[in-house]
This record gives sequence, C-alpha cells and structure tokens, in this order.
Amino acid sequence: MDASHSRRRLYRLLLPLTAGVCAMALVSGCSDSDSAGATATQSASPHANSAASDLQAEYETVIRNVLPSVVQIEAANSLGSGVVYDGKGHIVTNAHVVGPEKRFKVTVATGEKVLGASLVATYPEQDLAVIKLDNVPSGLKPAKFGDSNKVEVGQIVLAMGSPLGLSSSVTQGIVSAVGRTVSESRTEGGTGATIANMVQTSAAINPGNSGGALVNLNSEVIGIPTLAATDPQMNGAAPGIGFAIPVSMVKTVADQIIKSGKVTDSGRAALNITGRTVVDDTYQPFGIAVVTVTAGGGADKAGLRAGDIITKIGDTRVTTMTELAETLANDKPGQKVKVTYLRDGVERTAVVTLGEI
Repeated sequence: MDASHSRRRLYRLLLPLTAGVCAMALVSGCSDSDSAGATATQSASPHANSAASDLQAEYETVIRNVLPSVVQIEAANSLGSGVVYDGKGHIVTNAHVVGPEKRFKVTVATGEKVLGASLVATYPEQDLAVIKLDNVPSGLKPAKFGDSNKVEVGQIVLAMGSPLGLSSSVTQGIVSAVGRTVSESRTEGGTGATIANMVQTSAAINPGNSGGALVNLNSEVIGIPTLAATDPQMNGAAPGIGFAIPVSMVKTVADQIIKSGKVTDSGRAALNITGRTVVDDTYQPFGIAVVTVTAGGGADKAGLRAGDIITKIGDTRVTTMTELAETLANDKPGQKVKVTYLRDGVERTAVVTLGEI
C-alpha cells in the first residue's frame, strides 16, 4: 500500500434521501501585448472554435446515446444509480446500493414513471449486484459495454448518474490511472470489498453516483463508479479522485448472476482461511491471526492452522486483513505463493496453492 493511499480514505458513492446543487464556471483569457500576437490569436481562433465545437458535439452525442441507459435506484433509505444491462430489464449496480433490500423503485430515462424492481443477486466481494424490472417499458435501452483492455490513461470520460439526488447528471474528466487496487470500508453499509484493476478518474463523482456509468467517447461504458477518496486533512472529498469497477469485472459478474442467479466463478484468489488483524505491544497492526482454516483448502494443504500469524505474502509485508486482501487481489486461483507466518513465536514459511473466494 503506497503512502498516498494511506493518507486517504475512500467513501461509497451512495446518497441518503437528500439532494443538493452544484455549479461550474469556465474562465478564459488571452494576451494582446503586441499586434503580431493579436494577429496570431485572431488567426488561430477559428480553428480553436472549430475544435471546441467538434468536442462539444462528441459530448452531446455520447450523452444522447448513453444517458437513457442510466437509471436512478431508490432503496428504503438511500438513492443510487444503475445501468441497463439488457433488453430483459436487468440492471447492474453496486452491492452497497441495494444493501439488504429485495425491492426497489427505479426511474428510467424513457419516462418519469417509477418502476418496481427485484433483486436477482448481489456479490459483495466485488461490490456488484443485479436487479430486474418487474415490467420492461417500451423503449428501454441497454447500454453498450466497452473493453477494459482499451482503457488508457488520458482518455476523456463522462460520469453519468444521480449525484446528490440530481438524476440524469453528467460530469467530465479523464482516466487518471488504471490498475488501482482499493478497499471499501465495512461501516455504514459498506461491503468491505477489495477490488483490483479499478479505473481512477478525475470526473466529478459524488454520493448518488454509485452504480452509474463511466463512459468513453465511443459511447461505451468502461466502468461503474463506486468509490471516491477523502483527505482527512481536508475533512472532505479529495477533488478529482474517484474509482470505477472495470467493465471486464462488471460483465463477468453480471453474466453469471443473470445465467445462474449467483457468481459461480469469481476468478478471485484466496488462502481459504478466516482471520483477524492482531496488534503488537505498541498497538500497531502486526499480522493476521488465522482463526479457521477451510478443510481441503490451500492453506490447509500447506499445513497452516488456527493460531498461526501470517506476516508476509511473497516478499510483501501484510499487517491487516485489508492488506492481505489487497495483496491477493491481482492473483489467480491455482497460483502458488509463499506465506510467511509465526507459530509459537517461531517464523516459518509454506507454499500455498491459492483457492477461490
């Protein structure tokens, strides 16, 4: 975990039943220090105006294509967003948006009428869920989903959803980074999920954006906005730092839920243990105490047992359950890892063949 990550907290983009208003101002300027400069500015201005008009036209096209596929989801005590996945009325969203609820009110862009929906299944390990409309309205438009392998830093993206309760809202930014591994808190309804390969974006995302769409200029959904960063020194949101679940994982989870009613192949690696964080004499996190070992699982076969304290995975120091999850997030079931642990105060190692969450 890098230093910048440790200085920030992540919060879920779920909104209590309240609303807010935001504003944006654009400022431009030019220099007329000499006549040559003025001439150059005047000469370049038509080209600049043309480029701005072309980009604006692209934005408007993307919004027309995708916004009708983004819905608002109302649970018992909160609001979130969702994306129409197919023409049968399936909608993909975040697990923390649906929470423990089974029934929802959904507002679609094709009409103001509130529609009923039921939970198909939730997969908290990746903070994803699928719900299904009771009745599919005429004109329901499924979104087009992109390719995670084509997402690159610097790409212009639009975030669509219901930030601060303002349905059908759009913000703009770029892909700031890819391949981020972030963990969600378990407090206030959070799933505690650790998610790999997240897309980091500068597009403004706020409470209510959870489960919405992060979209490229090809009108393709490339991620589901899920988390935003807060800086404790600012006592609020860290501007321009948000995270979206990559579209590859969204499609993998949604397809399995729709087909089988559950996730049958997560592709997520695990030691097949339960554990808890332990602290040292100075009350600092020290390692993960093994509480139970799944019979026949990777840790069991490698000889780990309850009471062992795991301190490293490979060469990576792990001191908390969150760090353990983040370290394993990019590994695959069947992969072998060296686990360093303490038993009765003596350091040992074992090679564990990873199982599956």
